[in-house]
Parts: sequence; C-alpha cells; structure tokens
Amino acid sequence: MTDNDSDALACPCKEGMFPRRSLSRRGLLFAAGSTAGIAAAGLPGRALAADAASPVGTVHYDVAADPTREQGRPLGVDGGYGARSQFETALRLPAANPNPNTTWSFTPLADLVGNITPSGLHYERHHAGVPTLDPARHSLVVHGLVAAPKRFTLADIKRMPAVTRKHFIECSGNTLTEWGGPKVKTVQFSHGLLSTSEWTGVAFSEFARQVGLRPEGGLEGSWVLAEGADGAVMTRSIPMEKMLRDALVAYGQNGEAIRPEQGYPIRLVLPGYEGNTHIKWLRSLQVSDAPFMSREETSKYTNLMPDGRAWQFVFEMDAKSVITFPSGEMKLPGPGYYEIGGLAWSGRGRVSRVEVSTDGGASWRLARLDATPESICAVRFKLPWIWDGKPAVLLSRCQDETGYIQPTRERLVAQRGVNAVYHYNAIQPWGVAADGSVTNVAG
Repeated sequence: MTDNDSDALACPCKEGMFPRRSLSRRGLLFAAGSTAGIAAAGLPGRALAADAASPVGTVHYDVAADPTREQGRPLGVDGGYGARSQFETALRLPAANPNPNTTWSFTPLADLVGNITPSGLHYERHHAGVPTLDPARHSLVVHGLVAAPKRFTLADIKRMPAVTRKHFIECSGNTLTEWGGPKVKTVQFSHGLLSTSEWTGVAFSEFARQVGLRPEGGLEGSWVLAEGADGAVMTRSIPMEKMLRDALVAYGQNGEAIRPEQGYPIRLVLPGYEGNTHIKWLRSLQVSDAPFMSREETSKYTNLMPDGRAWQFVFEMDAKSVITFPSGEMKLPGPGYYEIGGLAWSGRGRVSRVEVSTDGGASWRLARLDATPESICAVRFKLPWIWDGKPAVLLSRCQDETGYIQPTRERLVAQRGVNAVYHYNAIQPWGVAADGSVTNVAG
C-alpha cells in the first residue's frame, strides 16, 4: 500500500468525501422518544434508537449477515408512516442563537439529491416559535378594499381550484455572513437558508374573484397585508400586481400537508420573493391602497446603502449559484477524477446557464444542467474535473433568462457597500489545498 492509499483510507470523509456527523445526546434522546413505543412491541431485529445511536428520524434495525437467508420486516411495522434509512444522517442544523424561538436552521445542501428538498430538511426561520394550529378552527379572512369580505375555512380552501408548482424559497439573509469576506466553514451554513418544494394550493386570484376588488383596491398601486397566526403576528405588505400574478395560498408541500414549521395548515407562497414575505400560518389578507409600513418592512428587512439611505421593499431574489461538492470542510482523498456539482436559482425566472471555474475565475467552462430549468425553481448543475493535486479555487456563476449574471463579491460590494445585510448573491469561492482539504476563501 502506498502513502497515498493510506491517506485515502485514513481520510475522515467517505462516500463523496462528506464530513462525518456525530449525533448529540439531545438527538439520541429525541430519536429514542419517537420510536420507543413501537420498539417496545418486540418486533424482530429492532432495537431502541438511542441504544444503536440511530440518526434522528430513523429507527434502528439489526443488519443481517445474509439478508437473502432471513425474513424481512413485515408490512406495517412503521406504523403507517415511513421513516428514512438508519444509514442516512442529513439534518437541519440550527444557528448559534441563544433564543430557540426566534432563530433559524439550515438545509444540508451538500447532502441533497435532485432539485427538491425533503420537507423534513426544509430550512426554518421563526420569529416566535412554531404555533400549534387546529385546522378545524383555523381560517383565512380576506378583507379591506373588497366588495364582500369573506372568511375561508380550510375546507372551503380545499374545495377551490388547486394548482401545483415547484418553487424555491430563500431567506433574504442567506449568505449574509459573507458581506465582510469569508467567514463560515460549510455550504450548509453559508447557503443553507434555501429550499425547494412542490407546493399545492389556491391562487390568490381565485380569492380576489370571490371577494371582488373595489376600484381603489384594484391592480394599480394597491397592496395586500399578509398576516400570520404566530406569536410574532408576522406581517408583510405585498404589491397587488404580484399577488394576482402568481401568489399561492398553499396547504400542500411535496405531496402531503405542509409541515408545522413550514406554516401548517396554510402559508403564502410568493415565487421569487424573499422568504419572510411567504407568511406562514396565514390568517389574514387585507387589501389596501398603500403599504402598511409594518415592523418587518421598516426596522427589519431593509438594506442600508452606502449613502446611508435604506433600500426598502427589496422583494426579488437575484440569480445565485453555489458549488455543494466539493465544498467547505470536505477533503478530497487525492488527485483524480471528480464531478463538481451544485445548485443554481433565480427569483426572476429560469436559470439559463451555469459556468464553473477551477482556476479562480481565470477561465470558465459551461456546466451541464441535470434537468430542464423551471421558473423560479432551483436546478442542479455538474461539471467533470480532473484534479492534478495542486491548489485550486472553485467558482460557479449563473445567468437567468433576463440576462442577469451572478456578480463577484467585489462588484456587489461596490454597488451596495458592506452594511446591506440582505440579498447577498455573490459568487462563492471554495479553495482546494494540495492535501485535498476544502475551505471558504476569498475570490
């Protein structure tokens, strides 16, 4: 065995060179509590999750020496709702925030396959924790400058014509750590406030048809205040033009009911708009002839520009991409063939192309898109790369159907300064050292 072979075997990363995860004591207790009831039934081959250190969301089963010589588990041992394999470890990771009720968690982008984010891994952002709402008692009121204000129960909403669309949602604070230069270590923490789901619900235009918009509450210059039923009473003013164009009152996510942390039983989906406008636990839509200037659009979610003025009502998320493999904290075991991969998205439409550089931007190659790009939906890209073992800097940049090209950090900072906080979409560099270690570096 050569030294290089030994290094490859000793590498702390396996199966795509991902960092290994350890499960916390809290995670073990959660896993145990969620499965102990069924495990107590004494089903064959089953053990308590905590005893076997199974990842959260899984149930431990003994691995047979030869599965072709043993009877498998009978149908129904999962209680009727499937769990992921005990060998899968991907988790949302929380921000280092001392208050768990007003915080956020990050999607493990490097662990995902395809374009859709599993509902259980969709990023979270809460302003007052996750409320528990009874769908039988919850309702949506559409009122204000309308001809006939109306309260819609969830049953009413589900009887209305439904549409299903795939869209990403991105927090406006995604990648905010990088305004001042390289800071966080992994792509999960730098870009993980991004998730893509298939949403099912009713177009706002259908609600508008039923309540009737008064002339002063019509398309030109009017707004809708969306309000949530959480403890923060989250509110945002949305232009009527956007609401009528493609806003969705959603009750379904990835083929099932929206998860509680994603707004159960209903949430607003505004394709391409910053995540805080997609009001969760939606309870009110109020039509007005002007924006309401709520807390979340005055003291919060505005960008301070270099001249000292605040940029308000910054809604659309600009085109953006990031390489997820290889990315920060991973380690390549040695020179050879690799497939660079990542995600690209734009709040203004379809991604039209993605380019990748392996030499810090000196040259660029066109990447392959794994699927036909859909409007306002993340798409995965890939590029074959033969690494020669020398230090390299990997970059990706995307272009959307409007012609907009993802900028460098230098260009973005020149336009907006370093106090903007939100809507950071600059090109992300990953440095590959001679020993294969990957870190967040300056472009």
